[in-house]
Amino acid sequence: MNPPTCAGDPVAGAPVLVTGLPRSGTSWTGKMLAAGGRLVYVNEPLNPQHPPGRSPGVLDATVTHRFQYICPDNESAWLPAFTDTVALRYRYLAELRRNRSPYDLARLARYGVAFAAGRVLGRRALLDDPFAVLSAGWFAARLGCRVIVLVRDPVSLVASWRRLGWTVYLHELLEQPLLVRDHPEAESLRPLIGSQDHLAKIAALWRFAGTVTDRLVDRHPGIRIVRYEDLAADPLTGFRRLYAWADLPWSPRAESRITQACTASSSTTGPFAWTGLSRTAFRPMDSRLIPAVPSGLSPEEITRVRELSCP
Repeated sequence: MNPPTCAGDPVAGAPVLVTGLPRSGTSWTGKMLAAGGRLVYVNEPLNPQHPPGRSPGVLDATVTHRFQYICPDNESAWLPAFTDTVALRYRYLAELRRNRSPYDLARLARYGVAFAAGRVLGRRALLDDPFAVLSAGWFAARLGCRVIVLVRDPVSLVASWRRLGWTVYLHELLEQPLLVRDHPEAESLRPLIGSQDHLAKIAALWRFAGTVTDRLVDRHPGIRIVRYEDLAADPLTGFRRLYAWADLPWSPRAESRITQACTASSSTTGPFAWTGLSRTAFRPMDSRLIPAVPSGLSPEEITRVRELSCP
C-alpha cells in the first residue's frame, strides 16, 4: 500500500518533518511542536553519525552520505524503512544486532517506550532531520509528511558553523548521481571540493540548498518554508501558525511550554546552543535575543558571505 500523497490542506494524522541545514533551528522547532503532546519526537534518523543516527530500531536502512538524497528511483530501501518509522514501529532486534552499549540500550528503551505509547495514544511521528533537506519533496509526496523547512540567514549560519569548527564535505553530494541528475546546480559545488575555504563552502551549500528547496516548494504544497529569525523574534505567534498548519491543536500546555522554553531568562547570554549527549539539542533561552546576536564574522567576511550566497 502506498503512503498518501500530500494535498494542499493539512492532512489529519500526517507525520511531520522539520528540516533545514544544520544550525537552522530544526531541533528547537521540533521540540516546540512536540510540546503540545500530540507528536513523538524522532531525532535525526538520517544523521550518518552514531548517535543520533545509525539506529536501525528507529530507521532500518543504511545511511551512506550526509544529506542522503532519496527519490522514487532509489526508494526501495527507504520507503519501507521510513514507513515503519512514521508508523512508530520500533525494530528491537535490528537495533540489538547493531548497538548494545549501555547508552544504546537506554536509548532503545526510551524510543521503544515512546513509539509504543505513541501508537496507543494515537500520536504522530515528528522527524527532526536537517540531513533530509534535499529529499523534502520525497517525504511530502511518498510519506504524506507536512514538511517545515527552516531557513536561517546565511551570515548567522556561517558564523555558527565556524564557532563549532564545522565544515562541509561537498563530495558527499556529488557522489550521489540521482541528486546531480535532479538538481544539476550541484555541479557548481565541484570546484570547491578539497578547498580549505570553509566560508565559501558553507555559503555554497546554503545557496544550493535554497535553490533545491525553492524548487520543491513549487512542486509540493505540503512543504512550508519558515525563516528562523522570524520564528525566534515572535515564537508564540510563529508556533501558533505552525500548529494550525500541521493540524495540531494549540493548547494551554503547548503555549506554556513554548513560553518557558523560548522566553526563559538566563544568566548565559546568547541564543540557543547545543547540549545533551547527541549534541543536537538546545537549552532554553530567550529566542528573541537571536536576531541581535553578533555574527562573529568581520565586516569583510560578512560582505563576502552575502555575495557568495546570492543565487
